[in-house]
Amino acid sequence: MALMKPAVIPEFFARLAKSMPEPETELEYENVYQLLVAVVLSAQATDAGVNRATGPLFKKVKTPAQMVALGEKGLVEHIKTIGLFRNKAKNTIALSQLLIERHGGEVPRDHAALQDLPGVGRKTANVVMNVAFGEPTIAVDTHIFRVGNRTGLAPGKNPLEVELKLLKRVPAEYRLHAHHWLILHGRYTCKARKPECPRCIVNDLCTFKGKTTAA
Repeated sequence: MALMKPAVIPEFFARLAKSMPEPETELEYENVYQLLVAVVLSAQATDAGVNRATGPLFKKVKTPAQMVALGEKGLVEHIKTIGLFRNKAKNTIALSQLLIERHGGEVPRDHAALQDLPGVGRKTANVVMNVAFGEPTIAVDTHIFRVGNRTGLAPGKNPLEVELKLLKRVPAEYRLHAHHWLILHGRYTCKARKPECPRCIVNDLCTFKGKTTAA
């Protein structure tokens, strides 16, 4: 895979920014705690699937205390359509309890403290820091991992390698929203099975050798 030339990276993000001036997560939530829960539930699941489950759940549960009161069995009933729901229910109840015990029921604005919560890894912590607290973090999911490698923007053997390369290569003025631009680009244009290269707005900047052509 040829590395994307540094000189074209600003243009790459300028085009994505123009097409999506205010990108947002597709997860639905009303407060930071609900965002954290939604991101934990979204692991190996689609945002749409998570939203279908959390719609009714979040009408009842808006705080860690309400989640603990609901209990693991009650939570399972709401999220049983989501993959790995039993383990996610266990982690969600446990992290809610720790938020109460350690943080006064509030989601901490601290990367390390977030990662200390059950079910919260680096990617989830990065999403919360970016979306809730406006930190210029980049959470590497399957879409960003694919786009980073396929385009030559930030090739890496694992998500951490891609994340660290992106943090070095993405211009500072685009870093806050880079996470969402790359996810949405990967989800709707640079798709896994057949990227839609003919309609891609950064096609000429991408170094992918297997570009698709119009039928």
